Amino acid sequence: MENGDLEFLTVGHQKLAIRALKGSKHPGLMWLPGYRSHMMGGKALALNEFAKSNDYPFLRFDYSGTGESEGDFHQGSISKWLEESLILFEKFCQGPQIIAGSSMGGWIALRMAQILAKKNIPLAGLLLLAPAPDFTRDLVRPQMTDEQKKELDKQGFFEVPYEKDMDRVPFTKIFLDDGDKNLVMEGLIDINCPVRIIQGMADNEVPYQHTLELVEHLPFNNVTLTLVKDGEHHLSRPEDMAIILDGLKMLIENHDH
Repeated sequence: MENGDLEFLTVGHQKLAIRALKGSKHPGLMWLPGYRSHMMGGKALALNEFAKSNDYPFLRFDYSGTGESEGDFHQGSISKWLEESLILFEKFCQGPQIIAGSSMGGWIALRMAQILAKKNIPLAGLLLLAPAPDFTRDLVRPQMTDEQKKELDKQGFFEVPYEKDMDRVPFTKIFLDDGDKNLVMEGLIDINCPVRIIQGMADNEVPYQHTLELVEHLPFNNVTLTLVKDGEHHLSRPEDMAIILDGLKMLIENHDH
């Protein structure tokens, strides 16, 4: 596992797929994927390469029901994936850490930071990429059609079409209802750590206005938002990755000083 090889760890009743890279420097890095994403995406691999080249520890994994992990995606929820993230953080992440989260992973990162702050466990920073906090309430429910509402009541989930090369994306009643228990944009988000946010203005899934609203809820003064004029939701182009790595380096330099 020290080389970032695939390993499995039982959390609850499921084996979670993990790749943990060892490194001698701090802060360490942890990656939280987006909804229905996994740890082998382009951004995760780019961060892994950065960590490996610069001798930083880097933890990435697949939530239960996704990627190479066991479990039923239809039983997934923010609470469940948050719990998995916290368990793995406690097991693998020693010393100061930067948590990087993409889309839904940004929501889970914010919830982790809230919980860790209450335990007086300071983070070196959050790196949020097209973050989607509270998206069940703010982005999914308002767009539901009458037909989708009927499907949700009848079968417990509905599906929406997603890009040409992917299956339809399911949203379950379990997931949507649980989202209401994890809302963060209700007041000031007390996390007491530096935050770097990168958001595309051409994002069709998480409008940049949603991210501007998130910034209003972050009272800590060390918050930087970078808007990428032609950036889309995935932020996976080489020029996007360069901006993401710059944000990460800013957090590392901030910690070093």
